[in-house]
Amino acid sequence: MKKLLIFAEQGFTVAALLMYSGAIFAVLLSGGAGQNESVEYDSSLVRIIFFLLYAVTFLLLVLRWKKTLYFLVLQKDIFIYSLIILAAISITWSFAPSATLKNSFTLINSSLFGVYFASRYSLKQQLNLLALTFGIIIVLSFIFALALPKYGIQSDLGSPKWRGVFTHKNGLGARMVTSSIIFFILGYETKRRSWLFWGGFGLSILLLILAASTSSLVNLLIIILAFFAFQIWRWSYRFMIPTLILMATISQSLYFWLSNDADVLFSSIGKDATLTGRTDLWPLVMDMIWKHPWLGYGYGGFWQGWDGESAYIWRIVGWMPGHPHNGYLALWLDLGLLGLGLFFLGFWRSYLQGLAWVRSSKTALDMWPIIHMTYIALASLTESSLLESNSLTWMLYVAACLSVRTTHKIKIKIKSLKNALRA
Repeated sequence: MKKLLIFAEQGFTVAALLMYSGAIFAVLLSGGAGQNESVEYDSSLVRIIFFLLYAVTFLLLVLRWKKTLYFLVLQKDIFIYSLIILAAISITWSFAPSATLKNSFTLINSSLFGVYFASRYSLKQQLNLLALTFGIIIVLSFIFALALPKYGIQSDLGSPKWRGVFTHKNGLGARMVTSSIIFFILGYETKRRSWLFWGGFGLSILLLILAASTSSLVNLLIIILAFFAFQIWRWSYRFMIPTLILMATISQSLYFWLSNDADVLFSSIGKDATLTGRTDLWPLVMDMIWKHPWLGYGYGGFWQGWDGESAYIWRIVGWMPGHPHNGYLALWLDLGLLGLGLFFLGFWRSYLQGLAWVRSSKTALDMWPIIHMTYIALASLTESSLLESNSLTWMLYVAACLSVRTTHKIKIKIKSLKNALRA
């Protein structure tokens, strides 16, 4: 009976991860609409499923209330908690209070799932469950693209691009970066049946190529390089410091070279210097940010179409973006400099703790939290999923920060205990 309950809980976790990834339902309910097609569809089924996920997550946390309370007290991650609270209370100054109420409610509940995921499962279990989730996404993406091309192929971009079980090719690209990282770490670490993980890694890259998401491909390359850089971080100081200095010198040289030949670089990877219109959009977003720089427009209160403050940007750019294509600008718009500051303070504290943990650990699995935080920092330069409710990216960020703080504090306690025994 106990094994059956554990299996059922893991099944729920995988189902929840699939929902938070944004896979399947949105593309089916929209009828496979393209990015320029305005389609209204009944999303009540999705809302019901998410409400059930929230209820089950809350129930599981309550059933383990002692462990949950201990976990939350142990973390004392004041910056994440404060950021979520700020999003909720921003309804008091929001330009769209109903949208802020809805978005803050979903943000709180998806963050609670991150708490559950980090408190219930070890890093190894987290990665295995994520690998199973992405394995399902990979298989279904091939089925959708080959058997149901109306849904799995995006054909309104000049040339057809794969989008799998997502509404846009960039959605598939972003998820396949996370999928590639997870399968890479598991394949690198696992000895038995490692071919399964390397197979998942290869298929993830194949889908990434078929999606033609250039920014995601660049992010993946940087993340893999970062993985090996973190391996160097574990070396003795005698070899580590000269190697890191050499890498920093090479990186700086590449930066200056790319800065001077940016047009050549962008054209070589099929991009223009405006990053598909992003650099034209960002100055307009900054204009609106400076009107309310400290507290922003409220969580989800800016992008309200022609009826909201976003109408100013829509009129000028000539197209209808639903976000600024930059996670930091999106957060600044929503919660002002206060929210952006809370995020950066929490991010750097968790990142430094992640570096300390990587330095003292030995397995590739222990790199997952800091690798995911590195990916978020990169992806947020061109995408807006930084503080997005019901988002796998945000949920995994919460779980990664809490997981690395748990391991960091356990390490400190073990070290203190050893010192006490020696004394």
